[in-house]
Amino acid sequence: TRSQKLAFWINAYNIAAIDLVVQQGPVESIRDIGNFFFPVWKRDAVQIGGKARSLDEIEHDILRSLDDPRIHGAIVCASLSCPDLRRTPYRADPIDRQLDEQMRTWLANPEKGARIDRANDRIALSRVFDWFASDFEPAGGTLSFVGPFLSPGDRAWLARNRRTVRVRFLSYD
Repeated sequence: TRSQKLAFWINAYNIAAIDLVVQQGPVESIRDIGNFFFPVWKRDAVQIGGKARSLDEIEHDILRSLDDPRIHGAIVCASLSCPDLRRTPYRADPIDRQLDEQMRTWLANPEKGARIDRANDRIALSRVFDWFASDFEPAGGTLSFVGPFLSPGDRAWLARNRRTVRVRFLSYD
């Protein structure tokens, strides 16, 4: 099912990203595993069903094709600015609840997800929302997408100020 695919491939991506870092030993950044001509995202990361898969293939060809932008809060590329890794694996039966929880947790972190500056009428979002803006268009755009996952107070502020709020993007480490 679609729920089974989401759970399986999110878990596969997260396990593969972690395994790449562990197998390489100490590295400053996951990017150090690759190079300019052959970045880590394009390298074979895991064998699934007898086929080598890269992180890029899992994210862009498989997960993004399932048309659920919440995946961006669930896949963890082993970077400081990524959403935090969930402590339990994703499962098909509660996948919608798990993805909603993960989005709320990610956006509640002002260093990684969303930081609202009410005094200056601004919201700073993870750079992921800039890189994958087209994934959030079916939900009415980035602000429409993130609104339901914000705290009640922030959600209400955004609803009141949606026409004037300026969007910035957090630096990505």
